[in-house]
Amino acid sequence: MHVARCAVGLGMYVIATDPYASPDLAKQNNVELTTLDEVLSQCHFLTVHAPLIASTKGMIGADELAKLPPGARVLNVARGGIIGEEALLAALESGHIAGAAIDVFTSEPPLPDSPAARLVAHPNVVATPHLGASTAEAQVMVAHDVCVQVLAILSGELPSSAVNAPIILPEELKRLQPYVALVEKMGDLYTQHYTAQRHHLDVIYEGDIAEINTKPLYAALIRGLTKSVSENQVNIVNANLVAKDRGIVINEHHSRERPSAGTYSSLITLKSKDSHQLISGFVSDDGPRIVRLDRFTTGFAPEGHLLICHNYDRPGMIGKVGGILGRDGVNINYMSVAPVLVGGDGSDERKGEALMILGVDKEVDAVLLREIERTEGFVDVKKVYLS
Repeated sequence: MHVARCAVGLGMYVIATDPYASPDLAKQNNVELTTLDEVLSQCHFLTVHAPLIASTKGMIGADELAKLPPGARVLNVARGGIIGEEALLAALESGHIAGAAIDVFTSEPPLPDSPAARLVAHPNVVATPHLGASTAEAQVMVAHDVCVQVLAILSGELPSSAVNAPIILPEELKRLQPYVALVEKMGDLYTQHYTAQRHHLDVIYEGDIAEINTKPLYAALIRGLTKSVSENQVNIVNANLVAKDRGIVINEHHSRERPSAGTYSSLITLKSKDSHQLISGFVSDDGPRIVRLDRFTTGFAPEGHLLICHNYDRPGMIGKVGGILGRDGVNINYMSVAPVLVGGDGSDERKGEALMILGVDKEVDAVLLREIERTEGFVDVKKVYLS
C-alpha cells in the first residue's frame, strides 16, 4: 500500500508501507518506506495499491482513518473491501476526511442503499465505475504493445507477455512437473512464514533435478513468492520481469551430486543470503514434502491450513495446543514435530527447542493464535495457507 503527503514548498513526495517491498527499489523511486502508523499520521493523500487478500481485507477501518490528519483525502483504486465503506462514509460525514475518490466497491455495481451506494452519492466523493484497462488510452497502449511484441517475435526474440512458453523437451517436462508444484509451494510458504520477502535469495538444486532445464522452476518460485501478496499472473516468459519489478534477485545453484542430507535423489533448498531463513523440500510418491524449516528437520505436506508453532521441547506441549484448538472447534488433521538440526550433519539431536507443524481443518483466527503464543513454553506461532 502506497501513500503520499504534501511537503510545503517542495510539492508532493511519497511515503509508503509495504512489508514485501524492496527497500533498495523504493529508494531508487524516491519512496520512503515506513510503518502503517507513521504513514497514517503524516499523509494528506492516502492511496491504496494492494490486492484484496486475507491480510488486507478491512485494513483501513475507523481506527486507521481517525489517525489521518484532519482534512486528509483518501483514494481507493485497488480493490473494494480494503477500506471499510461504512467507516469512510462516517469519516466524510464528520468532516475528518475532506474527500475521497473511489472506483472499486465491495459490490459492483453498488447495491441500492448500501454504504457503497451512499458513498457514490456523497458530495465529497468522486466515484467512477471499475473500468480497469477499459479506457481509450489503455486500448491504444495495448495495441502498441502487441505490435512491439509481434516485431520482437519476428526478430527471433521472446515476447514479454506470451501465454505460451519456450520449448521444453517432453521427457524433461514430465520429470519437472512434480517439482513445479513443490517449488511454488516452497515460495508461498517462504513469504507467509517469514512475513516479508527477503529480496536476495539462493535456490539450490541437488541431485537428479540439477541435470534438467530448471527455467520452469524459476518461474514457479517467483509465482509462489508473490502468490499471497500480488495478483500478477507469473509464467515462464514474464517471471524475470515480475522479479525485477518487485526487486527480487534469485541466485540459482546446481549440484549433480547426491544431497548430503537424507537419502533423496533430488533436493531443492530455498534460503536467504544469511541462511537464517531456509526451506528444503523433495518430491515423494505422495507429492511435495518439506523436510527442513529454519534449523528444524521435519516432514510434512505443504497444503491447506497449517499452524507452525516454535516451542520449547518439553512434555505436554502437544496437549496444550491441542486443548486450545479443540476448545474452539479446530480439528487437527495431522502433526509433525521437528527437532533442531545440529551442525547441518543430519543429526536429529534435540537442543531444547522444537517446531510443531499442525495441519488443521480451518483457518485459526488471530485471537486464538495470540492465546497459543501466550501459553507457557511457546515462542512463536504462525499460520499459513497453501492452496
